[in-house]
Amino acid sequence: MQTDEVKYVQRRVRPGPLDVHPTEKALVVNYELEATVVGELGDTMLEETKECQKIIRVKSLNDSTDISALAQEIVEKCSLIPQAKVREIEQLLFYLQTRKEQPSSKDLKKSESSQSVRGLSDKEKDKEHEGLDSVRVHEMANINCLDDYIELLYEDMTDKIRASALVLQLSRNPDNLAELACNETLLGALGRVLREDGRKSIDLSTNIVYVFFCFSTFSEFHPLIAQLKIGSLCMDIIEYELNRHEQWKEDLSKKRNILDSEKDNPTLKRDYEKSLKKYQTLIKKQDQLLRVSYYLLLNIAEDTKVELKMVNRGIVSLLLRTLDRDLPELLILVVSFLKKLSIFVENKNEMAEKNIVEKVARLVHSNHDDLLNVTLKLLLNLSFDLDLRNAMVKVGLLPKLVKLISVELHRSVVLCILYHVSMDDRCKTMFTYTECIPMIVKLIMECPEERVPLELIALSINLTTNKRNAQIICESNGLTFLMKRVFEHQDPLLMKIIRNISQHEGPTKTLFLDFVDDLAVATQQSDNEEFVLECLGVLGNLSVPDLDFERLLKKHNLLQWMERNLIPGVCEDDIVLEVVVLIGTVVADESCARFIAKSGILKSLIELLNAKQEDDEVVLQIVYVFHHLIKHPSTQEQMIKETQAPAYLIDLLHDTNPEIRKICDSTLDVIAEHDEEWTKRIQLDKFRWHNSQWLDMVQSQQMDEAADLYIDEQIGPFIQESDILEQSDLIYGGYDSLTVEGNLSPEFLDVSRSNRTTESAGRPMSRYKNRYSVDVDMLRDRMSSLGVDSNIYHKRPPSVAFVNGNAVDNSAPNTGMFLFH
Repeated sequence: MQTDEVKYVQRRVRPGPLDVHPTEKALVVNYELEATVVGELGDTMLEETKECQKIIRVKSLNDSTDISALAQEIVEKCSLIPQAKVREIEQLLFYLQTRKEQPSSKDLKKSESSQSVRGLSDKEKDKEHEGLDSVRVHEMANINCLDDYIELLYEDMTDKIRASALVLQLSRNPDNLAELACNETLLGALGRVLREDGRKSIDLSTNIVYVFFCFSTFSEFHPLIAQLKIGSLCMDIIEYELNRHEQWKEDLSKKRNILDSEKDNPTLKRDYEKSLKKYQTLIKKQDQLLRVSYYLLLNIAEDTKVELKMVNRGIVSLLLRTLDRDLPELLILVVSFLKKLSIFVENKNEMAEKNIVEKVARLVHSNHDDLLNVTLKLLLNLSFDLDLRNAMVKVGLLPKLVKLISVELHRSVVLCILYHVSMDDRCKTMFTYTECIPMIVKLIMECPEERVPLELIALSINLTTNKRNAQIICESNGLTFLMKRVFEHQDPLLMKIIRNISQHEGPTKTLFLDFVDDLAVATQQSDNEEFVLECLGVLGNLSVPDLDFERLLKKHNLLQWMERNLIPGVCEDDIVLEVVVLIGTVVADESCARFIAKSGILKSLIELLNAKQEDDEVVLQIVYVFHHLIKHPSTQEQMIKETQAPAYLIDLLHDTNPEIRKICDSTLDVIAEHDEEWTKRIQLDKFRWHNSQWLDMVQSQQMDEAADLYIDEQIGPFIQESDILEQSDLIYGGYDSLTVEGNLSPEFLDVSRSNRTTESAGRPMSRYKNRYSVDVDMLRDRMSSLGVDSNIYHKRPPSVAFVNGNAVDNSAPNTGMFLFH
């Protein structure tokens, strides 16, 4: 390029990111300098870009410096920093102001020389400490001296411990991690020393593992840790230390036994006390090493593949062996790790085999809030398993958990555990002997929110399915307080508690007599369908002789309201079912039965029976209504002669639902006692159903014989059905004349009848009984708000080869909840 061809050179500066100097009180301004050589015609002839830095030293910065004024001054004097970055400059200056000042290289050399001399002196005095005390005090590490620290890692044990401690100082500052990660020589040396000399010194192992733990807190350094196989080394160290701890305990126990046998020997006593003191010192150091090792493993287990390798190496067993330690900080980590692993069924099963509940039970009595909280979360994960729930009850955790309800910090988790325990009917009675029921009633009454917390209400619903628990709630005007709150807030779940109380026979039902009018009004006026559903359920349960249902029906026009809601498609099926149940309760009273028989409800019930014939619950409750109407003398004739109810009952006599068959059989026996025509039809149908296979066989045989006679031209009359029926007395006795022609053919197959009775049937129950309980799914939304997994237990994909599956979170120990990740 000729010089005369160049017209001019363009320079353009592009501001870059701002940072602080790693060792000095200075700001680092990064920018790009772009130079362009433009030709005579204005075309670009040469273009070059260069990344540059400008160091702005602020040596006058101290604790009394006005950060805002200094930042503004820097922006005004430095053209490389735009005005918009004043706030960022203030933040960087504040960081420099609060950061500890690093010593100069010259001072560091003097310090190292002095410490080396003191270290040798300590080694001569006490080889057991290996110079550790001299390293821990008065020495400040410098990132510019990494080469010196690496050299120390190749010296004797004292220098290795000292070097690892200095590198640890640097590692604890996150700003240094990127630079340390680039020093492959340093990291390789640390890994080698840990692998070769880690078992020789707890202090050395702790320092080096702590260095890599600092890296493990950032996910971008996890590949580096995996490359050096630090996770595998940590598991080897943990197993070695746990085995060594068991040996220490065994040796100490032997010395204790010897001392017990010779108590008057002062030499043995001094030896034992010395050994005990040494044991306690070693335990403290070992606890710190285990703690940092587990924390590192918990962090790198963010990768599920790494986590799976840990499980295959036996991490669950190691964690369970560590549960007998006493250091709360270590136990928090161990329990947190177990909590994360417990969401996989394979890990949960392994924990169950190794009696995890018995090992964790002692931690529930801890006074350390964080440890207690994470222990409860682990128990909540385990409580999804029936056997583990039984183990919790067996070791006596129920009374302790009940006491923790009063502690607000643990209340939500404890209530969820108790909810799972209350799912077992045999455990519900145990709550009677604790203070649980009065406590939850008090919490419901004092709840400031319109809706009671879901875990509290779910536990209450489960407990009230037990009669004695329901009676305890009603004591001291408990039912009155509940009714007052439920009508004020119209909470359907709270009304479900009241509905459960109302289902129990005994004195509790009479307590509802004061509230029947309020329930009837709420049923017709409330806009909340779920609340209306529960109100209907309560009224349907009140089979109390003292309750005047006829007055209630007339006063609140309930008859017309029920007739409207029986029309298919007008309202939800659940409402329709509860209306039918209520009618079944009402018609138990003969005066109400007459009142209802005169209305159009019978027609509506038959139409509903046709429309909902596939719904066993609706059919069952309608048949129960027919049973009562046919049983009462005043409505009996109308039901038998003016409705199709008997025909439907015969048709349903052979239904697949045993409850429907039972109530139909009982009702048809009542009809047979009062109507001869229906008696014959019922007998014929029962006979044909009971002997259907035999009748088919006989008819088939007679047809074959008739065909043979026809071929031989000796055709005779076929045997009539009446002849077959006469022979049937040998199989089905008790019916001498079954000559009625025509019958209702049953559509369903199988099931021969037994234990027929003419006694009055009680309220039929099948799946309807389960409507009083709460399923686990009710808590899932609440669990999510507490950090809970929507699944109960995960399973490993079948394509993955493993011994025991697992899953761990890389978060801090006190995070997440059940199923807690």
